[in-house]
Amino acid sequence: MKLLGQSFRATVLLMIVCGALYPAAVTAVGNILFSHQAQGSLVKGGNGQVLGSTLIAQGFKDPKYFHPRPSAAMTPDGSAAQPYDAAFSSASNLGPDNSAEIKAMTDAAAAYRLENHLSPGSVVPIDAVTASGSGLDPDISLMNAELQAPRVAESRHISLDRVKELIRKKTIKPQLGFLGTSRINVLMINIALDNEHPAEKTN
Repeated sequence: MKLLGQSFRATVLLMIVCGALYPAAVTAVGNILFSHQAQGSLVKGGNGQVLGSTLIAQGFKDPKYFHPRPSAAMTPDGSAAQPYDAAFSSASNLGPDNSAEIKAMTDAAAAYRLENHLSPGSVVPIDAVTASGSGLDPDISLMNAELQAPRVAESRHISLDRVKELIRKKTIKPQLGFLGTSRINVLMINIALDNEHPAEKTN
């Protein structure tokens, strides 16, 4: 009975410390020192409305916006695809020599060339035809953004130079100058587009 009582008290103590006090302390410190990140890196509009998170891609499809990389996120049973849904973060888990993956990439490349008015057989960025491991990658490569720029400029009736200048201003450099590659956050550049170069409204 003595050992049982000690085990019970130890269990209760660990539950309080590890299950309540520690998470509460980490949450409090996070909100004090890193408030923006702790709240999900949310981006809000001028009226306070949440527009999204810089950490999670959105399925922009309108030609006047930059488009994110594909998403393979879907429900666990695969019955209903949920692209860019953080609740269903996942990868396709298909290898580069898998016939289904090859067909998906080939189809995606053809669609990418068509929507961006590229010539058949032209080089397409790998991030334009493959999903990330999470299916939620919010960033695209500079090459991807630059190839989409003419379509965005044409759709918004602005010069290509303006769009390229916006790409330059919104380029995220590698961390510490060498970790990763330069990239563009799709949500942030699309918000900047709407703020600086509003598209004409159509019925």
